[in-house]
Parts: sequence; structure tokens; C-alpha cells
Amino acid sequence: MRHPPSAYQVSSIGRDPAALEAFYREHVETMLRYATRRTHDPGAAADLVSEVFLAAVHAADGYREELGTPVGWLHGIARNVAAAETRRAARAAAAEARIAGHRLLNSDDIGRLEERIDAERSARSLLADIAQLPASERAILELVAVDGLTLADASAVLGIKPTAARVRLYRARRRLRRTPAEQPLPADPAAPSLTTCQETS
Repeated sequence: MRHPPSAYQVSSIGRDPAALEAFYREHVETMLRYATRRTHDPGAAADLVSEVFLAAVHAADGYREELGTPVGWLHGIARNVAAAETRRAARAAAAEARIAGHRLLNSDDIGRLEERIDAERSARSLLADIAQLPASERAILELVAVDGLTLADASAVLGIKPTAARVRLYRARRRLRRTPAEQPLPADPAAPSLTTCQETS
């Protein structure tokens, strides 16, 4: 789905508070969905969203429209932030940040995030199934089927050609359909038939 052009320059959000406010309001719901699909903990979800926007502010000067849409660019940042958080958690270095995040949330905030986490239960189940796929196929399916990016944005996030992304998506869907625990995958009406596609190296 194409989005109307924004009334601000993404590259200016690091120095223009009004642009940052507009950017945040435009994309915070998308990032909340991203975060609550990936955690059962409201504090961790709130922390992840905050870290994504903070990283976007620091990276804003490097944004170029020809490299992808703002939402695709933000998903790329979110993937990097989430991966870094996973590495920190594996080393038990994220405990203090999670505790601090809880202190910053009031009961209403926690309740709303718990509702979101509950609503995203099926998406987390799908992510669990996707986790069994090879890394390259898992990444494209996660971005398109779970996060709702277009194939063009997803290929830009992953730094691959749209043709390669299309083939990986087809292979991932086919592989997942073979598993008994498959969750229904969202349709991709924009994608052409892939039965004759072959990925080029």
C-alpha cells in the first residue's frame, strides 16, 4: 500500500522537533505493532519502541528516499535494534533497562500494552513457526506476512533485489505450508505467480 507523502523531511527529524513529532505520530502505531508481536512484556515493548525512534533520530541524516520509504527504513532500524536487544538479553545485560522501563509505565500504560500483546498472540505464533525457516527466507516472510511491508520495502530493508526477495518469499511460503503447525498466511495479491521463478546469485 502506498502512503501519501509526508509534510516533513525524514532527514530533518534529528534537528527539527516539529518534524520529529510528526514522524513519531505517523509511525508509532506501526512500531507498537512491531514490538508487541515480539514480546509478552509491556515494559520490553515500550523500551523497544523508544529505542527504535531514538536510533531513527541518530540515523536520520543518512536517510535517502531512493533507498526506500520511511516505513521501510524504520523497519530496518527496528530489526537492528531488536537484534541488538536479543544479543544483550542473551548476555543478561538488558535486565536493568527492563526494570527501568517498568518504572516509567503507569498502570494504564501497562494495561494498554497488555491488550496489544494479547491481540498480537496469533502473530507471535506465526513468528514461532517462521523461526524454523532458513534465515534468508525467515527474514523476508517476517517483513511481508507479519509486519505488512511491501515486497519493495522488504527487499530494501534486507539489501537484496526485489526478484530475489520474491523468490525467497515464495520458497518460505511453500516450506511453511508443509509444516502441520502452519498458521494461515496473509495473501500477497501484488505478487505474481512464482512457480517459474528461480533466484539468481
